Amino acid sequence: MIIGRKTEQKRLKDLLKSNQSEFVAVYGRRRVGKTFLIRETFNRKITFQHTGILDAGLPEQLKEFKESLKSQGLERCPEPRTWYDAFHLLEKLLSASPEKKKIVFIDEMPWLDTPKSNFIRALDHFWNSWASARKDIILIVCGSATSWILNKIINNYGGLHNRITKHIYLRPFNLKECEEYVKAGKFGFTRLQVIEAYMIMGGIPFYWSYFEKGKSLSENIDRMFFTPKGELSNEFNALYRSLFKNPEPHLAIIKALSGCKSGLTREIILSKTGLDDNATFSKALNELEQSDFVRKFNFIGNKSKNAVFQLIDNFTLFYYSFMVQNGDSNPHFWSANFGKPLYNTWAGLAFEKVCMQHLEQIKKALGFNAVISSAHSWFYRPQDGSKGVQIDLLIDRDDNVINLCEIKYYKTKFKVTEEEYLRLEHCRQTFIEHSKTQKSVLLTMITVDGIFEGGFADEIQNQITVNQLFD
Repeated sequence: MIIGRKTEQKRLKDLLKSNQSEFVAVYGRRRVGKTFLIRETFNRKITFQHTGILDAGLPEQLKEFKESLKSQGLERCPEPRTWYDAFHLLEKLLSASPEKKKIVFIDEMPWLDTPKSNFIRALDHFWNSWASARKDIILIVCGSATSWILNKIINNYGGLHNRITKHIYLRPFNLKECEEYVKAGKFGFTRLQVIEAYMIMGGIPFYWSYFEKGKSLSENIDRMFFTPKGELSNEFNALYRSLFKNPEPHLAIIKALSGCKSGLTREIILSKTGLDDNATFSKALNELEQSDFVRKFNFIGNKSKNAVFQLIDNFTLFYYSFMVQNGDSNPHFWSANFGKPLYNTWAGLAFEKVCMQHLEQIKKALGFNAVISSAHSWFYRPQDGSKGVQIDLLIDRDDNVINLCEIKYYKTKFKVTEEEYLRLEHCRQTFIEHSKTQKSVLLTMITVDGIFEGGFADEIQNQITVNQLFD
């Protein structure tokens, strides 16, 4: 059963109605369900499929490609010495197929592109000289290394330039889809527990598939992440190693960003990591952004200078907040810290990330989802060393309004005290003064269960609860 993905499934099924050959790239975060979507959508209609091998050299990749050809119907299959040979053999297999539409699915394609293998040139030749001249080929390529798919396939400026006929970005589940998954699995989690699980794992379906029915959320998290040989205990290293060929600079950047809630500029990242300011650093930072681990934003009114980079990946934040801290390898580390300072510090930051990942739901709840807008964080550090101002989320709207969002992860209703209101008003006035905005700035509270009515709550122009994030 597929949860959600209706739009993506329709786009894939429409390929069968096309009167030309189609070259489709499906990309998205590792474990987000790309392979599952393609296989479930086409079921047994795939003529040929093959998956690249992580860290394998050219001879091993070609050998396994040959085995895939043989197992899927090519009886006379000599050993290919190059990718040109391999694709010519694929042509023979497809030419002999009686299928009206011949679906070719190559999964984890970035792993096939080994050094000096000429894989991209051979793929270019296969498509341009043979497949595109026909009307019955559907070539679907897939890979978790988003930056590779974007740079080598979708935005290729060589022989594959503008050859992609469709590309599908498979995003993580949102809260509503995760709730549907929980209901389908009969896990019995409440909405608050669904949110907490999302704060840990994001909307990555593969991670959610490890939940066991009949166990509490805390029991599941301890088992999956903290027990010896837990299903996701080594996921962090596998995640970055599978996406980036040389992940060391990526990991250094991620580690630096994990310790700063508001994000860091490029210069500060360089200072904290000790990395050289060169093409390798720029590439790593760009790849992290393309792969949705990091978001890049500018201050309102500042289009390019001093852009800030912020960690937005839920699982990575959880790893640095908890898994790295578990030096004693306590298999109940999550349960032992639940509700304690380590948990509370993490929860506030993690909930902010969940809100940023549900901006469309927030805009809908506030009634301006049809208005063009952009999201920002903002902070101000006085030169005299006095306490500065940090704003969790600003939504800058084209209707001359800015929503200044204060995000609070309290499991009961939140009380807006006089002290809290004065703090928020100080943030608002400081932002207006230093951003020099001419727009109306509205105080907006995003909480779990709302705010107590009366008193200083009346000074808050808008409020949103987590239930509205599930819309």
